[in-house]
Amino acid sequence: MNEQMANAPVYYALAQAQFNPIAAMSKYVDEVQDLLRREGYTLFETQEIPQLQLVVATEGGVPVVPNVSSLTTWRMTRPDRSAGFILNQTSVTYHTTHYQTRREFLPAVLQGVKAVHKVVSLDHVSRLGLRYLHAVLPADGETVDQYLADGLRGVQIGAAQRYASSEFICDTQTGPLLPQGTLVARVHRLTASLGFPPDIMPSGLTLMERFTVREASSHAVIDTDHFVEGAMPLDLEKMGEQLLSLHAGIRQAFDAIVSAHAKAVWA
Repeated sequence: MNEQMANAPVYYALAQAQFNPIAAMSKYVDEVQDLLRREGYTLFETQEIPQLQLVVATEGGVPVVPNVSSLTTWRMTRPDRSAGFILNQTSVTYHTTHYQTRREFLPAVLQGVKAVHKVVSLDHVSRLGLRYLHAVLPADGETVDQYLADGLRGVQIGAAQRYASSEFICDTQTGPLLPQGTLVARVHRLTASLGFPPDIMPSGLTLMERFTVREASSHAVIDTDHFVEGAMPLDLEKMGEQLLSLHAGIRQAFDAIVSAHAKAVWA
């Protein structure tokens, strides 16, 4: 995350642009895939995600049978499965398990938006967001507390802690396309193997070796999500500036969450 961090704790990052729905996306996906294939995303996979829809009866009180449908997504991934795109009818997401710096990361989602727009002629983008997962993995002889700011060290009740969580939701000032954003920061402390929040998975990607922690251990996950919502024109330069602003908010939250010891270890 930090351009100067030699041991950056980011183990998964994603950037997403949601756009006006394209119901016929399946007709265009081959062209989008070919554009991204030329940029090095040569693996192509289709995934059907089941979705359960519950409809409440409004007349006669007769229950309605739940409807099971599926959401089709298309994944275009680098051959080493370090990064890739996820496309569906309403969004394009760039995600990576081999994060380097924002200079490589932020332009990638714009590359995906550009490819989709070139093929389907998007009208607007309705949401831009960034999300980072940082792994706090103490070395032998260290504790998670040493890596977190004082206010996040929790309450000690004299029992072995299995799980604890803190969440902060903030209004932020961003720009230039939309002036107000939402920043969500969560800190999960647990004794388990390193994993992912239940609403997120690195589909089709491979973790960096140092984050492949299979044994249960005391650690923390810092989960930061910063986004803006509202109609935004297809101006890639201004979208890039908006992403930079979102990244700055995430960096500010990260700096407030971690301790001086953590920054020294990861520097």
